[in-house]
Amino acid sequence: MDRDLLKDRKTMPLSMYQASVPVLLRGLGVLSTLLEKGAAHAAASGIDPAELVQARLAPDMLTLAGQVQRASDTSKFAAARLSGLPAPSFPDEEASVDDLLQRVAATVEFLQSVPAEAFEGSEGRSITYGPQSRPTTLPGADYLLGFALPNFYFHVTTAYDILRHLGAPIGKRDYLGPLGTKG
Repeated sequence: MDRDLLKDRKTMPLSMYQASVPVLLRGLGVLSTLLEKGAAHAAASGIDPAELVQARLAPDMLTLAGQVQRASDTSKFAAARLSGLPAPSFPDEEASVDDLLQRVAATVEFLQSVPAEAFEGSEGRSITYGPQSRPTTLPGADYLLGFALPNFYFHVTTAYDILRHLGAPIGKRDYLGPLGTKG
């Protein structure tokens, strides 16, 4: 796009809430759709559903269940850390696609309960995350844009890749989800 056109555009600030919760909700909606299509493919192809949940791309990578759990954890902890509210605890015990879908739904429910006002000032708030032995502290904006969102999409993408590798009829449109809608 021509730089002169950009220069004349009026911009509106984007809040930390807008840059996080709706984005995460949209991604979790996509993840649910991918899981549903993966389960339908498994049923139609005679693939054991347990094989689907335990599938992985490489021996040192997490299973499909692990990818969904990490996408859930990343989104709920991002909202909790940025808002200052406690995150719910979900044990990593999902053994079926239905269990994974329930976890995603519980994560969505939590995100929807976090008020936008709780994010005010979070762009500069110190956010500490990671292992207790080597914690990382970043300003909220750096945490969200440099860690939380990339990490979330890594796990959603890897879940997509596992399902696609198993032959699920999903493609880029499924990964992108409905365009032009709010999360």
